[in-house]
Amino acid sequence: MTEYTEEELLPLSALQHLLFCPRQCGLIHVEGLWAENLWTAEGKVMHDRVHGGGGDFRDGVRQIFGVSLRSLSLGLSGKADVVELHPRGGGSARAWTPYPVEFKRGRPKKDLSDRVQLCAQGICLEEMTGTGVPGGALFYGQKRRRIEVAFDAALREATVKAAAELHEIVDSGKTPPPRRGPHCEKCSLVDLCMPDICGGKGRVQSYLKGALRMP
Repeated sequence: MTEYTEEELLPLSALQHLLFCPRQCGLIHVEGLWAENLWTAEGKVMHDRVHGGGGDFRDGVRQIFGVSLRSLSLGLSGKADVVELHPRGGGSARAWTPYPVEFKRGRPKKDLSDRVQLCAQGICLEEMTGTGVPGGALFYGQKRRRIEVAFDAALREATVKAAAELHEIVDSGKTPPPRRGPHCEKCSLVDLCMPDICGGKGRVQSYLKGALRMP
């Protein structure tokens, strides 16, 4: 398996951008653009609360906040909101199984973006600790509940594929073309993306014709 170097590592959070919209991913990670909206601001506040470090111990489970992660096989680095250490085995030589927990501001998504990001955290922890990580959890602020996620073969395959696609986009230096859809309404970069103008020659001509039409 080919491994990336430290200099080639990309943000783990970029997987979210890629699976939400490849063009958004390119605008952020190729062109270096960013803009805030209500959803990104609320998400930032939620993550800032848990990225300050520290830990806790509840019901026999250790919790560590703001854990730095890295995977040379995926070529990603970032932070886990929380990594729980679940005890396994008994006796004096008790071992622990890492269990990543990711906080999200809204509600569960229909796509795999949240699950892929969480699975990538699990793969990072496996490489860093040498311990298998069979699953993790997503905590959604709007629903105030935790959803368990198993890191099965299909999800791992989707995660590896997404990481490879992310590197392809960044290495190419080319931002993917826009694709207008319902997701555009929640995108903080929609004004920079201009999906109705940049979506192809026909759209450009239609836009200019409407813009130049006399009242």
